[in-house]
Amino acid sequence: MSDTRSGLLVVAEHRDGKLANVSLESLSAARGLVEALGGPLSVAVAAGSSADALVAEAARYGAERAYVAVSPELETFRSGPHTDAALAAITAAQPRAVLFANTASGRDVASRCAHRLGVGLLGDVTRIYWEDGSLRVSHPCFGGTVLAEKEATTEPALMTVRTNVFDRVESPATIETQALSLDFTPSGLLARVIEVVVEDAGMASLEEAQIIVSGGRGLGGPENFAMIHELADALGAAVGASRAAVDAGWKPHQYQVGQTGKTVSPKLYVACGISGAIQHKAGMQSSDYIVAINKDPDAPIFGFADLGVVGDVFTVVPALTEAIKKRTAAA
Repeated sequence: MSDTRSGLLVVAEHRDGKLANVSLESLSAARGLVEALGGPLSVAVAAGSSADALVAEAARYGAERAYVAVSPELETFRSGPHTDAALAAITAAQPRAVLFANTASGRDVASRCAHRLGVGLLGDVTRIYWEDGSLRVSHPCFGGTVLAEKEATTEPALMTVRTNVFDRVESPATIETQALSLDFTPSGLLARVIEVVVEDAGMASLEEAQIIVSGGRGLGGPENFAMIHELADALGAAVGASRAAVDAGWKPHQYQVGQTGKTVSPKLYVACGISGAIQHKAGMQSSDYIVAINKDPDAPIFGFADLGVVGDVFTVVPALTEAIKKRTAAA
């Protein structure tokens, strides 16, 4: 990698006026690479209105420069405007590496930026390090059965970072802010958001969740997800589902955990009535602690779960929920 660029840039995501956990994790991970790469740690923020609170939060996690785009067209996510904002920040910052979130919107913007810049894209990164004068990353592939080690050979090196992999560490810094001037003319926008409808608006984000309770085919029907939601509420967890449950129409696709759904890395993953096929395993095996509840003692999930309970979910899950509620009340 050459010396014409310096530092790292994190393209931030935010929700409800706060930076997403994955963006804070990315800032923390990037902080350890600044010395090797030289230059500042920067953050790109695209918002529909004032971004002062987001910039201040980034500074608490070590960001030294902020490139801020504010426009009504950035209020809700659209590929075009958010890609333009990210590219404007990359052009202004001239970083050696750019970190995006490995979320649906993050992958969307990252791939478009890579195409426009004519560089490659390193996806679903779980480790970033400097070795022998090169920036290198690790990421799981082939359903998590192989850990690939790759070297960035172009600048800027673009990558998407998996959620809940890096620790969030506060490292307060003095931050300088630069406003980005973007002209979103009506003729230049391919689409306009008319209305946003959010299903289960109170549902915790799977990508951000520290605890997830998921249900599978073993639940027998959509009505039995009620006990999964009850256990999740008791644990303060998000609710997920296996592909079989989603394909059966028991839950919308946004709940799906797996190779064709969402890849999650919570502290605790509770699988209820899920066999543990390779497709599901690929999406949750990086969880810190996996608890499996299944009546089939030969279910594949017991092969990689940290704790397995061989039993009927209709008996075990309600009993577990009640025990957690009692313990919480006692505390």
